[in-house]
Amino acid sequence: MQYCFMNIVFATNNRHKVDEAQAILGKDFTLTTPKDLKLFEEIPETAGTLQGNAFMKAHFLWERFHVACFADDTGLEVEALNGAPGVYSARYAGEEHDSKANTQKLLKALTGKKNRNARFRTVIALIIDGDTFYFEGILNGKIGESPSGNGGFGYDPVFIPDGYDKTLAELTQEEKNAISHRGQSMRQLSEFLNNHIC
Repeated sequence: MQYCFMNIVFATNNRHKVDEAQAILGKDFTLTTPKDLKLFEEIPETAGTLQGNAFMKAHFLWERFHVACFADDTGLEVEALNGAPGVYSARYAGEEHDSKANTQKLLKALTGKKNRNARFRTVIALIIDGDTFYFEGILNGKIGESPSGNGGFGYDPVFIPDGYDKTLAELTQEEKNAISHRGQSMRQLSEFLNNHIC
């Protein structure tokens, strides 16, 4: 079956994410957001897994608008914390989704721990014509002792990818996209979409 479309709704109002995704998907695709569709209510994400949350958000848009759409959910999984904060990464320090507070709570939880291994994991759920497709990206690394760098967002200032001696927040957007968990899953999404265009 062939799918023909140029516009896809990304279930986020986070401009960082939209810009990142647009850069990877390229000019053949136009990303719109829930706000562009005049949807201003909070999209629920109460599942217990990243895949569940991604599906929940995409399905919410599909049910409402019946348009090609996708959603992602990302978690930082820290070995010494038994995979926490995981699915609760964005609200680790509270429902305010405060990145600095989340990062400080994480660093405090790792005080005195030698094992600082961690990974970022992103799962994307794409819904087209009612069918759901999943894509996953993983970036392994470790948590630094203190924040460093002004780029990126979320936990980027404390996450040092394997093979690097600087944090994600110290990389350029291009460098980050080339290795990041979200970049990996977005490239899988892009490849899938490009292979399904008439």
